Amino acid sequence: MNWLSPEIASYVQQYSSGTDSLLAELEAHTQAHHPHAHMLSGSYQGQLLRLLSAMIKPSRVLEIGTFTGYSALCLAAGLAENGQLHTVEIREADAELARTFFNRSPYKQQIRLHVGDAQTIIPTLDETWDLVFIDADKVGYITYYELTLPRVRPGGWILADNVLFHGQVLVQPPEGKNAKAIQAFNEHVAQDDRVEQLMLPVRDGITLIQKKP
Repeated sequence: MNWLSPEIASYVQQYSSGTDSLLAELEAHTQAHHPHAHMLSGSYQGQLLRLLSAMIKPSRVLEIGTFTGYSALCLAAGLAENGQLHTVEIREADAELARTFFNRSPYKQQIRLHVGDAQTIIPTLDETWDLVFIDADKVGYITYYELTLPRVRPGGWILADNVLFHGQVLVQPPEGKNAKAIQAFNEHVAQDDRVEQLMLPVRDGITLIQKKP
């Protein structure tokens, strides 16, 4: 899930800031023990998320798809004073691991972890979002987008991960339900006149989407 040559990837990593010890421990633990460790954001994308959050300075963040908590910790680093990050994870084991790391972080009072189906949980959250990060089941992307966009403040942001889906979106028409869902999502956003967007070839692709004022 890296569209850069190994040489370029190594170079940009060398000249990008590293992560703190807690994130490094979480990444090592996930890589060693989780069968789907490739889903982790990792240090390079994590730094992108942290800096984007720091630029936006959100008061309210929604993350859809916690996994083991790496990206939530990166996004939480940019929260405004008294800001909150809500993160939703359907797998109880992943949520419990994430919780242990959240509780050891400086943001433990600012992160609210919800365990269950995001399509059920999101409508219960009475918030106006400054920043939303979509990184859950791919077939649900359009639903998550439509559930959250009306609650994103004008000028607010949605970030969508895995928008290149291992390059499978380059095959037209895509094969497999996830690639088809991501292609449909990409087309849905591109045709939405409520937003502006920029797709970046970072890891598996991430689209920056801004709701128009």
